[in-house]
Amino acid sequence: MRKAIVFGAAALAIVGAGAASFAEPVNDELVIDGETKIITRAKAPEGSPFEEVTSGWLYRTKETRALEADSFENPGMLYVERGEEIWNMAAGAAGKSCAECHGDASESMKGVGAHYPKWNAEAGKPFNLELQINACREANMKAEPYKFDAPDQKALVTYIKNQSLGTPVAIDLDAGEMRAWWEKGKEAYYTRMGQLNLSCASCHEQNNGKYIRADHLSQGNTNGFPTYRLKQANMVSLHNRFRGCIRDTRAAQPKAFSDVLMALEVYVAWRGTGLSVETPAVRQ
Repeated sequence: MRKAIVFGAAALAIVGAGAASFAEPVNDELVIDGETKIITRAKAPEGSPFEEVTSGWLYRTKETRALEADSFENPGMLYVERGEEIWNMAAGAAGKSCAECHGDASESMKGVGAHYPKWNAEAGKPFNLELQINACREANMKAEPYKFDAPDQKALVTYIKNQSLGTPVAIDLDAGEMRAWWEKGKEAYYTRMGQLNLSCASCHEQNNGKYIRADHLSQGNTNGFPTYRLKQANMVSLHNRFRGCIRDTRAAQPKAFSDVLMALEVYVAWRGTGLSVETPAVRQ
């Protein structure tokens, strides 16, 4: 107990120190390759704690923002290219590729990624793109499902999400039991956890705009995931980031795609309603 109190006090000291250092997100416009305008500020959905939702791109350094604005410089585009190869690659006992069923991804997948997670009636739960891809691999390709964060899984999800670049995020909470999962996700978002006694809201709501060490805290919207993180020199999936944040509170990490993290994904995706899909976003 004493150790937990010490850790909790340290965490509060860190957040408290950030209170002395506040910086508004920039007012720059994000236009990818001078062609695709990205919505980085939008009116918050009814029930949001904010009046306006903002992209994490606005909180990054000038150099990082420039990387995302130029597809040639954006390191995440390597994953888009790999994802395109996988899309057209036959796999499994059925010897099928994604393209055999879905054709040209630039047409069939346009806008699709902006509406995930979606209700899956057969599974009785929300599905994100990772779960949907695995379901397709097993049922249609007779292939093994991807393991969590397998390089090809991240590449394919990145490629599919990239087909929705610029499309505003909008998930359907009226489908199936999505509202019940939204409620579970909201509860998870505000639940303090771990030895540091922190919740998602502790950083991304209560201290939004402040600095914690060298990091400028954004609203934590997920419209850019999968995201290329410079500190990891790798594409990072949303559930990897969820688990990383939970790890940083000194709490036990739930499994990827567990019910609690799927509920959290539903809720956090809703919080970013109206922001454009930025995948692959670039963050520090």
